Amino acid sequence: MSNGETSRFVRLHVELVMEVTDAAQLTGAAFDRITADPALPEEERRQSQETVRDDPAEALAHLIDPFDLVTEVPGTELAQASWSSEEMTDYDPDAEWDAAEWDLADDADGEG
Repeated sequence: MSNGETSRFVRLHVELVMEVTDAAQLTGAAFDRITADPALPEEERRQSQETVRDDPAEALAHLIDPFDLVTEVPGTELAQASWSSEEMTDYDPDAEWDAAEWDLADDADGEG
């Protein structure tokens, strides 16, 4: 805001790359979380269980909650959150990090 006002709302961009080192353990944990969720309707529970069996990225999405990242930040309240996960078939863990590749170039150079 150019008139000196500041917004009460701040968009925080977070992007993580996780390495799945034990797919069975990851899938099992997601399956357990889905099974234990009392608010999940049975049909949705079955669909979620099938999805996490087939896709480690979906299993991870069932275990990571953006709310957990910010609950302890003083003076803030989460207004909205969304997240997704996908397998990265072209990721090179040995490559040098490049902000432009992650669409963070504007943030990295201070313009964003």
